[in-house]
This record gives sequence, structure tokens and C-alpha cells, in this order.
Amino acid sequence: MTLFCYPSSTNSIASLLICCLISLSTVCNANPETKDKGWEVDFFDDFDSFNHDNWQDQLLWVNGEDQCYVREGLHGTREVSKGTLKLRVIDLGEASTCYNWTKHGIQHPPTQYVAGRIASKNRKEFVRGRWTARLRVVDSGQPGMFPAWWLLGKFNNEPPIEEPDETICWPLTGSGEIDIFEHHWHGGPDHYAVRAIKSLGYCGGGDWQQKMAVMEATLNEFHEYTVEWSENGEDLHFILDGKTFYIGRGEGEKLSEPMFAILNFAKIDPNPMTTRQWEMEVDWVRHAKRIQAD
Repeated sequence: MTLFCYPSSTNSIASLLICCLISLSTVCNANPETKDKGWEVDFFDDFDSFNHDNWQDQLLWVNGEDQCYVREGLHGTREVSKGTLKLRVIDLGEASTCYNWTKHGIQHPPTQYVAGRIASKNRKEFVRGRWTARLRVVDSGQPGMFPAWWLLGKFNNEPPIEEPDETICWPLTGSGEIDIFEHHWHGGPDHYAVRAIKSLGYCGGGDWQQKMAVMEATLNEFHEYTVEWSENGEDLHFILDGKTFYIGRGEGEKLSEPMFAILNFAKIDPNPMTTRQWEMEVDWVRHAKRIQAD
């Protein structure tokens, strides 16, 4: 495994890959049912079915993305089969009306690309602890690919708005973001980014690069992608297959609000797809909380 560190002064994702290189030993996947000392699993979804008590479809337009999110796996964008969740971007071949809007009420233009996005918002939300997903991305690095596994503060004011306290604009306190796995095609195949978004103190003001690291992994194979708050809550540990490779010093204490999980596959570039579909496959998702030693 290889870690690439991103300095805040770098402006291009492609040029960031020249920064620094740290070799780490490969470790084996852990059994999701294993009870680690000092931890207790309080949420586990192994996707034997799609559980609406855990997840809901999330329809919105962000980041200038090219695709349109759709509900209930329309066009095969979300499928649960053989014990895994599949989230896909599908090329329909011709553009159709998209019913996604920004939080400012701007509608996504017609597009031929549709995709799946699910969130545990108002279903499964936790303060700190350890979040893990075991997943893979098939044929990574294709132009426009942008799959992700990440967390967002529960008071975020993006749809669906279901509670009166969902009023805080990203990435202000209460609406912070942690990216546990984000594959941006500009980095090439078999790379992914992790970060805590640095809030610049105003609505929509987030620094994506200052607290970011990029890791090399064989994305076509299943790996466990984890973020864990340190015992004192101050730091964030980013972990691949049980091995910490990056620590966000002081970032954990800035993100003390309850957070919900998001899994999505986006298309971030207007280049045409070279295949009819892209797929991220998720074996399971788990949250664990710290417990007091006996």
C-alpha cells in the first residue's frame, strides 16, 4: 500500500500525486463480527436486503455533478443481491428530465446519466466512534468516476429535510464532512482520498485539500475503509484493512455532532462513459462505539 500526502498549496489533483510516498505493509481483512477490545458494535448492515430503517434514497444536485440521482433503484442504479449492495451510474443513451435540485432551488438539467445515492440520515446517526464499510469499485479510474463513502453532520440543511433542526449549511459546525473513501478519476485507477473538510467559516466554504491524504489500493478488490475518533475525541484515524495510515490531528474534536453515513456513485465530468454502467459494490457497513474497560 502507498500513501500520497496532499499539501494545501497544491491546486491540481493530478499534480498532487507527486507530493510524498510512504510504504505500508499489507494487512488482512478483519471479520466484521469480531468484537474488538474496548468496542461494541451498535449498527451493522450486511445487505441481505435493503433495510429502509437504515437507509433512504437521497436526491439532490451538488458539485455540478453530471448524473441524476433516482429512487428505488430505478434503471438498476441500486440493487441488493447475493448479500451485497450495488450502487451504479447508468448511461441511458438519451437525456431525460432530472428531478434533482440544489438546496437553492436550481433544477439539474436533463441528462442521460442516472445513479444511486443512499444515506442513513434520520435513520442511523452516531456521535464519534468508528465507522467502517467493506466495498470495492470495479474498473476504477475511468473519466468522470466519483464514488464515495462518507459522513455528514445530522443538522445539514440539504434534502431530504425531515426535522426542524436541519438548518445548518455545509460545512459549518453541525454540518461537517468526513470522507472515508472518495475515488476521483483524476487520481487515476487504484487511488482514493480521505479527509475532514476544513470549514472556512461561511456557508459553502470548505477547503477540500488541506486535510486530505490519498491512498493507493487495489480498488477492484474488497477492502475495509474506516474512520475512527481517538479515545479522547481529538483526532481522526483513517484506516485501511485495520491499519492506520493517516491521522487528522485535532479534526475529531471539531466534528462532535451526530453524523450520518452516505454511499453514492457520481459522475463528475462531462466526458461520455465508455461503458453502459459503473458499479460500487458494498459488502457491509458497521458502526462501533467505545465502551469502558471492565
